[in-house]
Amino acid sequence: MQIQDNFSLKKYNTFGIEAKAKQFVSVHSEEELQSVLENHKTDKKFILGGGSNMLLTQDIDALVIHVDLKGKKIIKEDDDSVWVESQAGEAWHELVLWTIDQNFGGLENMSLIPGNVGTTPVQNIGAYGTEIKDTFISCEAMNIATQEIRTFLKDECNFGYRESIFKHEVKDQYIITSVVYKLTKRNHKINTSYGDITAQLAKNNIQIPNLKDVSNAVIAIRQSKLPDPKELGNSGSFFKNPIISKEAFEKVHTLHPEMPHYVISKTEVKVPAGWLIEQAGFKGKRFGDAGIHKNQALVLVNYGNATGQEILNVSKDIQNTVLNKFGIAIEAEVNVI
Repeated sequence: MQIQDNFSLKKYNTFGIEAKAKQFVSVHSEEELQSVLENHKTDKKFILGGGSNMLLTQDIDALVIHVDLKGKKIIKEDDDSVWVESQAGEAWHELVLWTIDQNFGGLENMSLIPGNVGTTPVQNIGAYGTEIKDTFISCEAMNIATQEIRTFLKDECNFGYRESIFKHEVKDQYIITSVVYKLTKRNHKINTSYGDITAQLAKNNIQIPNLKDVSNAVIAIRQSKLPDPKELGNSGSFFKNPIISKEAFEKVHTLHPEMPHYVISKTEVKVPAGWLIEQAGFKGKRFGDAGIHKNQALVLVNYGNATGQEILNVSKDIQNTVLNKFGIAIEAEVNVI
């Protein structure tokens, strides 16, 4: 464990933005994390996971602590279910594939989401009709000030759409070190009703899908729409799908009857942000090395040497144009630093 000065973060964020950390250290155990926190109590700190859900618009004038804790294990099981604990530094997609190989169900619809396990509760990540809160049991987190470990149970996490207690009430107070998920061992709840999964399964000539079939379908869909961050810098979906009141939706739907939508409740409707952005004329557009992906308008990309500020400027232009055209505000899902 070595602290390095003036450290490049280009390889540590999926946008591939060149930014420097005043200091940088990678920790591989709770003991190392505790030691760093104890020895740098008065230093400004920035906690870094997989770097997949952030846009760096400036250098980080702080000690960047890269959480690289590895390992996964079964901690409990019965005839129907299994409780899997994963360390925060495990790559999310690798964990998903491992659970499928064990025939454990619950995470398959979230295949190929970039990032590490430790950030999954923070964002309450989700895709194709499932979210982390559906399988989440608890997570352990280290208090930055005291180095004490606290267990957060599901009900304490205040999960919402890409929201949790870790983005609000206890933001910057804890570092998640491990997460426990409860998965099925049999009688899996196969969810193929959302998005393009049914069409992809039909294309694969699969009528009764298993966990692997669903995962493969999701991977194929995501690969057809989303660029690989290793080849083209991006952080996946940049914007949240807006949830608006039924009254507001009916008003805008009258003007745009072709608008796709999903009824969330008696009073709320979700509208696909990608459709709004595409209709606003941004899909595939490029502004220097910053741009919008040609296959998925939700994804902002770095074609090589874009700065974080340039990408942020594009995102604000998109937000303003969508608001003016549809009267709908879209929020960034990505954390802007």
